[in-house]
Amino acid sequence: MNEQVRRQPDGCRRALSEAYDTALLDLDGVVYAGGQAIAHAVESLTTARDGGMHLAYVTNNAARTPQAVAGQLTGFGLPTGAEDVITSAQAVARLISEQVPAGARVLAIGGEGLLVALRERGLEPVTSADDDPAAVVQGFDPALDWTRLAEAAYAVQRGVPWFASNTDLTIPKERGIAPGNGALVEAVRIAAGGSPQVAGKPQPPMHRETVLRTGARRPLVIGDRLDTDIEGAVNGGVDSLLVLTGVTTPAALLAATPPHRPAYVDADLRGLLTPQPSVSADGDGFRCGGWRAEASGDSLAVTGEGAPLDGLRALCAAAWTAAGDGSCAADAGKALARIGM
Repeated sequence: MNEQVRRQPDGCRRALSEAYDTALLDLDGVVYAGGQAIAHAVESLTTARDGGMHLAYVTNNAARTPQAVAGQLTGFGLPTGAEDVITSAQAVARLISEQVPAGARVLAIGGEGLLVALRERGLEPVTSADDDPAAVVQGFDPALDWTRLAEAAYAVQRGVPWFASNTDLTIPKERGIAPGNGALVEAVRIAAGGSPQVAGKPQPPMHRETVLRTGARRPLVIGDRLDTDIEGAVNGGVDSLLVLTGVTTPAALLAATPPHRPAYVDADLRGLLTPQPSVSADGDGFRCGGWRAEASGDSLAVTGEGAPLDGLRALCAAAWTAAGDGSCAADAGKALARIGM
């Protein structure tokens, strides 16, 4: 087995906001859901920033400009400049600019954030496959209609290089989980075939864009998604904190494969402000706080009492160790119910 495979969450004796110089924060599902700030997010981030941690907001949502995102965060009580927001639109615009001639036309299927990012790279957004584009790019836009998706399909069918800001299949909103840009990309793929070059998390272009724009030396990626935020951190070789305020459930975390296993897990952004408890081996099981967990046959078992998150951390260690390089298939239902999750 690869010795780099994570088998359990890490502990940290200091608050994470003190142990890392920069928080690379996802937005949807971490800081806000739709137009509402997530509970404890504003207070926690304010305290972390006042303690010296640099806050940078890294989002796969390409619909809005950094200025618009910064304005929303400022409205929540988190004073933010546009330079502190990194979007997948910026990452994909840089990727395209490296592969097409300067000033080239790009068929842009997305919102204002994508258009602005393309223009910043000296590219000319166009709206039709008949405009002789050098590339076609898709980015999330809640107002996107069939006509624009069809233009993307026509261009891809003609062999125009295809790019996507990101391929998140879903996006958290106030009323629930809604289709994301990946669902729209899939519609074009079904019509035209092929696959786009993807810039957003978890792909390397997004990590590169983030490092270039923040200059972080010891960053901590904070997200709610295993397949974008956490995998992106693993790909970039940096630590990550998973918060359970978005799409990832405790059961999905226990089943995580190595690319999706975070260094830390907490309920919400208050986890930035406290040390992270360690997980220790205990015979055939693992202990965290007052809980002991082990993989037993085709199920996970837990005994003891204490904070539910400590039980979840112990269960992660038992599940990930049993799974090795794969995904733990043991039934975790009773164990999760036992710890109150």
